[in-house]
Amino acid sequence: MNTLQATAVTRLYRVIADRISGRIRAGEFPRGARLPSERELAEQLQVSRASIREALIALEIEGYVDVRVGTGVFVTAAREAAAAGYPAAGQDGIGPFDLLEARMLIEPECAGMAAQHGSPAQIAAIRDAHEGMSLGNSPGRHDRDFHNAIAAACGNAAVAASVAHLWELTQASPVYSRMEDYFVDTEVWAVAHAEHQRILTAIQARDPIRARHAMHAHLLGILARLREDFGDDNGAPQWCAAR
Repeated sequence: MNTLQATAVTRLYRVIADRISGRIRAGEFPRGARLPSERELAEQLQVSRASIREALIALEIEGYVDVRVGTGVFVTAAREAAAAGYPAAGQDGIGPFDLLEARMLIEPECAGMAAQHGSPAQIAAIRDAHEGMSLGNSPGRHDRDFHNAIAAACGNAAVAASVAHLWELTQASPVYSRMEDYFVDTEVWAVAHAEHQRILTAIQARDPIRARHAMHAHLLGILARLREDFGDDNGAPQWCAAR
C-alpha cells in the first residue's frame, strides 16, 4: 500500500541563514569582515528585513557571526563553529516574527473575550500579574503570567490553551531568547508595562472593543520594535523591543 511521507517545513529564515553561512564558508565574507546591512541583504535575497534579522541571530547562535548592536554584524571563525559545540542548523525553533504574528491573530480577541466573560477572581489575577511586573525582579515571568491570566479569563479553554502553547514555543525559541538578550531592558519593560495597563483598564471596564484594540496595539508595537535594525547604515543604534 502506498503511504504519504511527512514533509518537514523549512522555515524561511533558516534557508536564509544557510545561504549566508554558505557564502561565509566559501570565503566571500572573511573572518572579521562586516556583513552588508540588513537592508542590503534583504534586497540581495529578495526577502523581508525581519527574516534577515532572524537569520542573523540564528547564525550568531551557531557561531558564524558576532552581532554588535549599533555597529553591525561581523564574521567570526566560521570553520570553527561546528567544532565549538554550537547548536546544529535547524535547532533554533520557530522564528520570533511568526510567533508574534500568531499571537496577533489570537490574543486581541482573547482580551475582548476576557472583558466580557472574566470573573472577578480572574480579573484580579490579571491585575496581580500586572502589578508583579512593576514590582518584581523577574518581569518576563510576570509578563507571561499577565498574558496567560487574560487567556484563562476568556471563557474558552481551547483559546486559552492556544495562547499557553504559543508562549511555550516562544520560551523554547533560542532566536527569540537571543533577541531579548540584546533588546529588552528596564526602559523597554516600562513601555510594556504601560501597554499592559491600557489592556487591564479596558478589561476591568468590561469594554471588549477597547481591550481588543489595546492588545492589538501592544503586540503591533512589539512587532514594529523588533523589526528595527541592529544599527543603521551609519552605525547609529536604533530603538528596540519589548514583549
